[in-house]
Amino acid sequence: MVTDSKKNVLSGDTIIRVPMGFELPTSPLSHDKPDIPNTLERVVDRKEFKIRLADTQGRRSSASMLIKKMYSWRGYQTSSVDEQHNRITLVASADDRAIGTITIGFDSQIGLLADDLYKDELNQLRSQGRRLCEFTKLAVDGEIKSKQVLAALFHIAFIYSFDIQEFTDLLIEVNPRHVKYYEKMLGFASWAETRVNRRVNAPAVLLRLELGYVRSQIAKFGGKPELAAGEKSLYPYAFSASEEVGIANRLSNLS
Repeated sequence: MVTDSKKNVLSGDTIIRVPMGFELPTSPLSHDKPDIPNTLERVVDRKEFKIRLADTQGRRSSASMLIKKMYSWRGYQTSSVDEQHNRITLVASADDRAIGTITIGFDSQIGLLADDLYKDELNQLRSQGRRLCEFTKLAVDGEIKSKQVLAALFHIAFIYSFDIQEFTDLLIEVNPRHVKYYEKMLGFASWAETRVNRRVNAPAVLLRLELGYVRSQIAKFGGKPELAAGEKSLYPYAFSASEEVGIANRLSNLS
């Protein structure tokens, strides 16, 4: 992504600023737009977007509004981003507008949201000594259609989960029609059959990804967007090794 270290100069509570290769829409956002699995890139002049923790009411509200826009038109029930001791939320923004968000949930005494449907499967992993986390409330502005934003959010969430918190396995619940996308783009594998997720009033499949695999793919492809034409995963859009160091240091200070 960013190859010039000067681009990573941070201020305030910003985790990273990223030159962007997509256009911010000037028209009102439409609800009837493709969601993440159908994103395409629109290349334009290089502005910047920033990623920060949603640690203020304003940012949590912006993230909640984006989630509602991107999911409610499909008939999914949505809930607001809230403060929980075992969850943190990241928000990507440009021109003071939320363009992407992801929430990281860490296993604890209260468990994970995925326990609602897949407690037996999660307990099996726990019994093997696996340390679990989950990514939820993932949304990227459908008007932007950017793999870059999705990759940036995923990579920072990965750094926090694997490098800082030392979790071993990532779990997500996705609609069955999106399974192949997450398998192809990030390397997830199905871990349980389809069940009805009452939180969103839609069918869901549990996917699992070993974070050690993510580390190997980022080491191989991260910071090399020129490889995206041949490598169809999201990993060429990930940050470079030098950028990772700065992000990890920043996340450690914000934790």
